[in-house]
Amino acid sequence: MATAPGSAGTTARRKGTAIRAWTVVSDSGGSRLEELGKHTIMRRTGLPARDLRVLDPALSYPSTILGRERAIVVNLEHVKAIITATEVLIPKSNQPLLGAFIQDLQSRVSAPADGIRSRIFLYHEMQEDGPGATMDAPKGSSVKTLPFEFRALEVCLESACRCLESETLALEQEAYPALDELTSKISTLNLERVRLIKNRLVTISGRVQKVRDELEHLLDDDMDMAEMYLTNKLTVQPAGEASSRVADLENDASDVDDERDERFNNDLASESGILTSFKPDIEELEMLLEAYFVQIDATLNKLSAEYVDDTEDYINIMLDDKQNQLLEMGVMLSTATLVFSAGIVVLYDEAATPKSRFWETAVGTIGGCAILYVVAIGWGKKRGLLQ
Repeated sequence: MATAPGSAGTTARRKGTAIRAWTVVSDSGGSRLEELGKHTIMRRTGLPARDLRVLDPALSYPSTILGRERAIVVNLEHVKAIITATEVLIPKSNQPLLGAFIQDLQSRVSAPADGIRSRIFLYHEMQEDGPGATMDAPKGSSVKTLPFEFRALEVCLESACRCLESETLALEQEAYPALDELTSKISTLNLERVRLIKNRLVTISGRVQKVRDELEHLLDDDMDMAEMYLTNKLTVQPAGEASSRVADLENDASDVDDERDERFNNDLASESGILTSFKPDIEELEMLLEAYFVQIDATLNKLSAEYVDDTEDYINIMLDDKQNQLLEMGVMLSTATLVFSAGIVVLYDEAATPKSRFWETAVGTIGGCAILYVVAIGWGKKRGLLQ
């Protein structure tokens, strides 16, 4: 049956928009660039379409780490990746930090498995050994190894935390001199400079808070952490009828249109649910997440330091003091105006008298006004109205 030209063009455009460039880093450390469509990614990773939207650069999603049957979806700051048990898929973008992240990922995952000793475990062992312990592993000691997906996840967490920490340090180095200068001299230029710094502080604090909340959510949910043990699932997964049915569903994913994505996702989830029901020991992953949770929490504490708030309070006090001085000056001027206005009235009434009496009246009036002014100011200070 022939297809209408317009329909064929629409189908081609739909498929064209779904294809993106992905950098694929294998467990050996090698990387290659592949053009992959949405349904190819779904077939390759077993992810539903809604999870792939988390990595869509056109959509604004908060920091997210999702553990699924065959993959981990990571969306942390500039780090967007799909981690499987054997490879990491990274969507190509113009992020300047992406190149350094991929290089770090290649060097870390390509390390020999028997020589991998995560700095997270070294840190925990150093804490257990007490003061004086070092981060070096003694020769002949047992070496704790991490599976590929956790090595890749650690690189993602480290890159995101390092990025936020560097931005926080740069802001801190810029903020303290600006705040000190503002306290010494309140001017429009200094106030505008501090306002811009405060806006950046609020923005970075929100980003750090989102990463912290996501790590805290994972640490509170043992089932989500258990889902991330992809290598363990491969070792215990039965090669039975359930596996073949899941494979059949995944092979049909490339032919599924957008309007049928949800039904495919439900079928895949229902079949994948009967693959395994094991409960791995989540201590390794919990230690990994906990270490970076402590790091990101320390970064958040730096951003929420009270120095900025204290400076704002100090500036407000200074401004209130200046306002009080202006009000006090206004009261003194108003009092002087009132007293000398009364003196002018007296002189005006005496304008018709002879000159000799006029000057006597003028001198007496001026002296009386000065005395009344001093009395009024003294009364105001006694009552606490003036300083």
